[in-house]
Amino acid sequence: MKIVDLLNPAAIIPDLGAAEKDSVLEELAGAAIKVDKELDRSEVVRVLQERERLGSTGIGDGVAIPHGKLGSIDQLLLSFGRSCKGVDFDSLDGKPAQLFFLLLAPEESVGVHLKTLARISKLLKSPAVRQRLLGADSGDDLYRIIGEEEERL
Repeated sequence: MKIVDLLNPAAIIPDLGAAEKDSVLEELAGAAIKVDKELDRSEVVRVLQERERLGSTGIGDGVAIPHGKLGSIDQLLLSFGRSCKGVDFDSLDGKPAQLFFLLLAPEESVGVHLKTLARISKLLKSPAVRQRLLGADSGDDLYRIIGEEEERL
């Protein structure tokens, strides 16, 4: 499953306004709700916060992939946000996160959920990809760059 097949351009936030972790989760949840209006914002945020309590999803190098499972959805949902300033996300390397992929998965999913997390991680492992995303001018540019770089995986 390709990232661009799961990521609706309407769920991209080119410049997150949030300055702290919980606010980032709320903003990314709001972007996902633009695509699936039946999502319950408080449930999404609660699931994400529960997952963060198990350990930060800030994987380092300015990247975080908050994720969680919901019983109310039947397919994977993604949103993406970029923070130009960076947000302390309790990342493994102690550095602020700037690039965020939010992944919501159905309660019963296992394999596809893990494969998608791995694919996002692989995409953002490249310093050149991260730099391109940080330098993008708009949400459309971010979506295009994600698609172009994913083709190279």
